[in-house]
Amino acid sequence: MYIPHQNRVEDWDEIQRFVASVRAADLVTVDSEGLPIATLMPMVWQVDNPQSGAYGKLIMHMARANPQWKEISPGTQGLAILHGAQAYISPTNYENKYTDHKVVPTWNYQSVHLSGTVEISEDTELLRKIVTDLTHAHESTRQLPWRVEESDPHYFELQLKGIIAVILHVTKVEAKSKLSQNKSQEDRIRIVEDLFTSGIPGEDVVAVEMQREL
Repeated sequence: MYIPHQNRVEDWDEIQRFVASVRAADLVTVDSEGLPIATLMPMVWQVDNPQSGAYGKLIMHMARANPQWKEISPGTQGLAILHGAQAYISPTNYENKYTDHKVVPTWNYQSVHLSGTVEISEDTELLRKIVTDLTHAHESTRQLPWRVEESDPHYFELQLKGIIAVILHVTKVEAKSKLSQNKSQEDRIRIVEDLFTSGIPGEDVVAVEMQREL
């Protein structure tokens, strides 16, 4: 991923916070004909000790009917793309629109790329654990969390037969936060105000992230 130095994120707590907030990733692999194929999947990132270079595993599952998993063999490389909210940034927010007029629109966003080796498994117990862990992760913030144990056992077992475990063994982490860091404090404050009032879904989230860095 292309990351200018002012947009590079290296704080591990910040990277993990972002990934946990996104909750799903596009897993990209290449098929036997050399063509890219991707699937969006809910995920949990189990990180070991990043200081030691161990970047953990991205735990996912996909439908058995999805042809992507059949193109994955031992050693297959994969890229998981995680996107946050995005926003169009208008030149009307820049002070020099009145002076030298050297202004153009841009796009603000945050993104994390996780690269590594993809593992596929049809093991029922592994699938059961993955589904349980994913469910717990995504239900934990609800007032009355639903638990896997509440599902009809027979129905649950049938559903497990319809999915495949997908594990990305992460060997590389790239994180980018493009939030107008190259602009003045005054310009950034105007951008935040503009995004909060735009009414476009997600732009208020970008504004909040920009506020955290002001």
